[in-house]
Parts: sequence; structure tokens; C-alpha cells
Amino acid sequence: MKVAEIMANLEQKHGHEVEYLQAVREVLESIEETYNQHPEFEKAKIVERMVEPDRIFTFRVTWVDDKGEVQTNLGYRVQFNSAIGPYKGGLRFHKAVTPSMLKFLGFEQTFKNALTTLPMGGGKGGSDFDPVGKSNAEIMRFCQAFMYELWQVIGPDQDIPAGDVGVGGREIGYMYGMYKKLAREYNTGVLTGKGATWGGSILRPEATGFGALYFTQHLLHKAGKDIKGTKVALSGFGNVAWGAATKAVELGAKVVAISGPDGVCHIPNGIDTEMINYMLDMRASNRNKVEDMATKFPQKAQFTAGKKAWSVKCDIALPCAFQNELNCDDAKELIANGTWCCCEVSNMGCTPEAIHAFQSAKLLFAPGKAVNAGGVATSGLEMTQNATHISWSAKEVDEKLHFIMQSIHEACVKFGTQKDGYIDYVKGANIAGFMKVAQAMLEQGII
Repeated sequence: MKVAEIMANLEQKHGHEVEYLQAVREVLESIEETYNQHPEFEKAKIVERMVEPDRIFTFRVTWVDDKGEVQTNLGYRVQFNSAIGPYKGGLRFHKAVTPSMLKFLGFEQTFKNALTTLPMGGGKGGSDFDPVGKSNAEIMRFCQAFMYELWQVIGPDQDIPAGDVGVGGREIGYMYGMYKKLAREYNTGVLTGKGATWGGSILRPEATGFGALYFTQHLLHKAGKDIKGTKVALSGFGNVAWGAATKAVELGAKVVAISGPDGVCHIPNGIDTEMINYMLDMRASNRNKVEDMATKFPQKAQFTAGKKAWSVKCDIALPCAFQNELNCDDAKELIANGTWCCCEVSNMGCTPEAIHAFQSAKLLFAPGKAVNAGGVATSGLEMTQNATHISWSAKEVDEKLHFIMQSIHEACVKFGTQKDGYIDYVKGANIAGFMKVAQAMLEQGII
């Protein structure tokens, strides 16, 4: 395999899809040496097949707002790879959603799911619908219209969507209600992230953030460090950031900053339980303003407009919001401020230049496909509970999540340890996920 040749071909076909091309390049550069040690992969053209999705569904979503006006959005579902299981991946509702974004997410999801040890393929979907400022009734009508177009191409053994940016338990509930009405069957296994009273798993809302902190804990332990007493800065205030903040505080860290599109809230004495709980209210309000935290708790948090969480001095940086949210300048600022660890909790949260800066400075760094895999892993556990019509306790789910995150960390160490002892978690995660998917594709023939 020659990465340059494959990328030149992809750029010719998909030159405008920058996020997708970035994700593919990052993986291919990591696996090139390992791939070329397997001539059987080259003969079967595994990479050329793996970088293209199996199929993409694009559809119009028409709904009526509270003023009675007709609105139209675009909806998508990218079914990327099913070599090791049915398609699995979230739905993202955000005004910036494009096919390129969803292809990158579906590609990343394929390897992330492979890392979880569970039999799940990779997929992703969503819409350019903007939830900000929408009423609850508008959210419901949009979700119902979206599912009306999607329901026939998903299923518990075919494609199992979950939540992502802009899609939480409320949205999953509205979509499942419509799915049930259309399919005329009470099949809870078709969506994950459901409510606890109708098939959802305990700890699923917290799972991405919890899993990220478990992974971070293993990473620090391997480096001879402890999370207790560290200062943590994180971006976002949705389910992922909320789960990360909750577990970070539980493990003895101090969360000193959270940020949003409007700026950053510096919390000198660390976020407390009351503030963490308020993060859920902030997300549900659809205002998308982190300033609300400082307004609610003026004695505890100071808001600065236009700044990111990375402007606040911290030991550990946790990007929890969006792809490419942490750039090279942010990385340099963190390094200058003494930050010694960054774990991507969002998908591809750091730009390639930022990752290079971190690795050049020998910071502890781990990529999203490993760090945030706890969310989809717990979705997989939810699928298992649905299939067997049982519900596990929080202790059982948490123990299984712990085990999965430990297994992911061990796989990263196995494939990422360099000759000088430095652990390249990016390479480790990519090779571990790739080898599992590639072997499955090879054994299933040319299809």
C-alpha cells in the first residue's frame, strides 16, 4: 500500500470532503507499515474497499414549525462497514452536518467499534437540522419526520443508530415512538440510548464520559501518574462533557473549565455536583451558551467570551464537543501552560497539527476512537440486554464498561509501543482496530 497513491485517488473523487479525507489519511499513515507486512491484504485490496462506505442514504425531511411554516432539512445515514457486525453509530443533528462529516464519523466508528471487543460494524447519520432555539414540540415533529424516512433501512440486526451531538434521550424517545408506530413492533433493539423505562441501559447517558475517564486513568497509571488532584479543562456541556465532569470529580480531579461556542467558564475551585447537574439543564434549553453557568453561579464561575477551555491552565485537557475543536495554536497554549495530558473525548477533536505538537512535546495523548469508545460499548451492552429481555444493574454495566476500556487501553499499548518505549496511542488504536476489521473482510471474501 502506498498512502500517497490512495489519497490522491480519494482526493480526485472526494476532494471537497475535507473531514473524511483527514480521517482516512490519519488512519492510513498509522497502519502503512503493518499493512505492508500482509501481502494477503494487498491482494484483496482491503484498504481500497475499507475507505469507501457500503452505502449512503440521503433523504429530505419536511416538518412544520410552531408558526405553521413548512421547513425542509436533509437527512443521511452512512452504512460504512459491517464486516464484524451490524452497522452501529450515532445520529447527529447540527447545522454543520454534511456527507463529509458523516463519512468521517462512520469511518472512525468502524475502528472504534472494533476496539470495543463487541460485534459491531460502523455507521453514522444525522441531519443539518439545528436544534438551537427550537421548542420541544418542534424537536418532536422533526424527529418523527426524520424517522419516517429512515425506519425501513434500520433494524436490530441491520443498523442500530444511537445519539450524538444534538441527539439525546429526548430525541431518541421521539424517534423510537415513531419507529414503533411505523414498524408495528415493539423492537427496543433498533435504537440505543433509550429511556430506562423502555429498554435503555443504566449508565448509557454517562457512558461516553465515564469510559473516557476510565481510559485516561489507565493511561496515567501506565505513565506512573494519578488523576487525583489534577486540574482538568473540558469543552462542551452536553451528555459527553457532563459524564466526563461527573467521573473526573468522582475520581478526585478538579474540573476548572468548561466551554461552549460563546466562550469559556473558568471555575477556579472546581466544578461541584450542583453545577454538573445544571449542565443537563443547559443542554436541554437548546440555547447552546456556556455563559448560562456563570449567570447561574456567579460566585463560582467566571465567563470570558470568545475564549476556549484551553486558555485556562490545566494538567489534563479533554476535548468533548466537536471535531477539530483543538487546533495547533490551542495545543501550543496548553503546552506553554504546563498541560501534560490530552485525551480526545470528541471524535477527531484535535487537528493533525495539534496532535503533532502534543506528540513532539512527548505529552500523553490518546485519540477519540479509543478514549470515547465507552459510549458505543455501552450501546452494545444495551443491545445485548434488549436481545435477552433483561436489565443489568448499574454495578454490572459499570464493571463491563471498565473491562472494555481496560481492553482497549491494552490493545493500544500492544500495537502502539515504540522502540524507545514511547506509546503512540494513535498508531496503537488505528492498528488494533484495523487488523480486526481487515481480517474479517479477508475471511468473508470479495464482496
